[in-house]
Amino acid sequence: MTETPVCLLTGGGYPYRRDALSGWCRALVEGLRRVRFELLTVLDRDPPPAPAYPLPFNVAAARAIAIGDGRAERRRGDHQDVADRFATALIGDDDSGLREMARLVDEHPGALASLPLAGALAGAWRGTEELPRLSMRDAKTAAALLRHALGALAVPTPEARLLHCVGGTTAVLTALAARWRTGVPLLLTEARSPVSRQRPDEDKLSPSVRLLLRRFRASVVRTGYAEAGLIAPLSTYHHDWALRHGASAARMVRVPPGVDPSDHPCAGEINDDRAVVWAGSGGPDSGLSPLLAAFEQVAAAVPGVVLHLVGVTATHEEYAAELIERTVPGSAVRLYPLPAESGQRYTAGQVVAHVPGPSDPPYRLIEAMMSGRPVVGVDVGPAAEILGDTGVVVQPGDPAELAIAIVNQLRSPAGRRALGDAARRRALTLFTNERMARTYEALYADLATSPPAPAVELTLAVAAPRSEPPATVRWLLREGV
Repeated sequence: MTETPVCLLTGGGYPYRRDALSGWCRALVEGLRRVRFELLTVLDRDPPPAPAYPLPFNVAAARAIAIGDGRAERRRGDHQDVADRFATALIGDDDSGLREMARLVDEHPGALASLPLAGALAGAWRGTEELPRLSMRDAKTAAALLRHALGALAVPTPEARLLHCVGGTTAVLTALAARWRTGVPLLLTEARSPVSRQRPDEDKLSPSVRLLLRRFRASVVRTGYAEAGLIAPLSTYHHDWALRHGASAARMVRVPPGVDPSDHPCAGEINDDRAVVWAGSGGPDSGLSPLLAAFEQVAAAVPGVVLHLVGVTATHEEYAAELIERTVPGSAVRLYPLPAESGQRYTAGQVVAHVPGPSDPPYRLIEAMMSGRPVVGVDVGPAAEILGDTGVVVQPGDPAELAIAIVNQLRSPAGRRALGDAARRRALTLFTNERMARTYEALYADLATSPPAPAVELTLAVAAPRSEPPATVRWLLREGV
C-alpha cells in the first residue's frame, strides 16, 4: 500500500469524535482496506489529545488542526480592496470573493487578523434595500465571525491523490483552498441538512449578522459543488437539496450509507418490560426535546414503560438530565454512554424511536433497521426514504402522533416483530457497508485517474468526441447501483 493516499477531510469529526457522521466515516475507511488514507479533521477549538476510534492499518496518519485567524501583519489596513470585493460579493449573493480570499490567505498567512472586513461590510451594506439594519457593532461582530471561519482556508492538507470532503462549512473551506492551491481532485459527500440553517448558539445575534452568516455558508456550499469533480449525496433527499443549491446533476452519484451487518446482529425480542430506545448525543440540537415531549404521553398511556437514551455524550449529559427532569419522571428514563460494542445500541428497547436532529445523517436509522427493531421515525430529511414501508413515519412537530405510533407498536408484539424483520431485510439489501465501499472505490478510481488525452482527427485537427461514458458511469451501469 505505497500509492499516494486519499485525504479524508472532516469538520471536527472522525476519528476524534463519536457521532453519527463519524460512524459513517469509520465504516467507509474500514470498508476500503485497499485504500491508504490520511485523516484530517478541522476544528474551531483546541484539538483532542487522541482519536476516539482505533485506527485501522490502512490509515497512514490522523491529524486534528484548530483554525485560527493567523498572526497580524505589521501594516494594518492592507488588502482593503480584497475586503471590499469580498464584502460586496457576499452581500450580493456572489461567490466570486471566496477564491480571492483563499489566494490572499495563501500568499499572506497573517492577513486575516488585520483584514478591514467590518468597514468593508458596512460600506457594502449601505444602499441595499429590503435588508435589516446593519450597525457598526453588528458589522464588527460579523467580521470577527467571518474571519474566524475563513481561517479554515489556511489549514494545510497532506499530499493526496484526491480530497474526499465530508462535513459542513469548515471542511469545505479547507478542501477548496487545497483544490485551488494544488489542483487535487475533490469528491464531496453531501451528508447533512441545509448548512444555511441557523445554529443554536446564534439565536442571540442580530438579524443582519445571521443573514450574513447564512449567505456565507450558502456561498461556500455552492462553491464546493462547483469545484467538486464528483458529488455523492447520501440519499435522494440530499441529492434534491444539492440540485436546488447549484450542484450539477451530471456530477452526482447517490451513494446510500451502509453498516456492517455483523456489527448489528438481529436482537432478540424483549418479553418482560416495555421499553423504547433512542440513540443520539443528547444535545440541544439532537432531537431529544421533541422525543421527551412525546414520551411524556407514552408514559401516561403505558404504565411502567422505560425510555433508554443511548449515546448521550459527557458534554451534553447535564443538559439532557435537566431536560428530563422538566419533562418526565426521571425513573422512566435511563441514560447510557455510547456502548463500546455498537451491536448493543438497540437491544434495550422493543421499539426504536428515530427522532433526529436537523443535521443528523441517517446512519443511526440504518443501524436500528439492521438490528431488526421496529422503527417509529419522524419525517425529517431522508427518514421516510430510508425506511420505505418497513417502518412507521410520522410528521415532525406533532408529539401526540409520535406517541400514538410508539404506543401502537408497544401493544402489538406480532406486528412489531414483522416490522423489525422487514426493516432488517431492507437494510441487508440496500444499506450494507460492503455495497457503500464498492461504490466509493469506483468513485475514487474514476476521479483520481487522469483523463485520457483527447484523440485528434488528422484531417480536421480537432478533438474527437468521447464515444463512451466515464468509468464511474460504466461501473454503475454494470453493477446496477
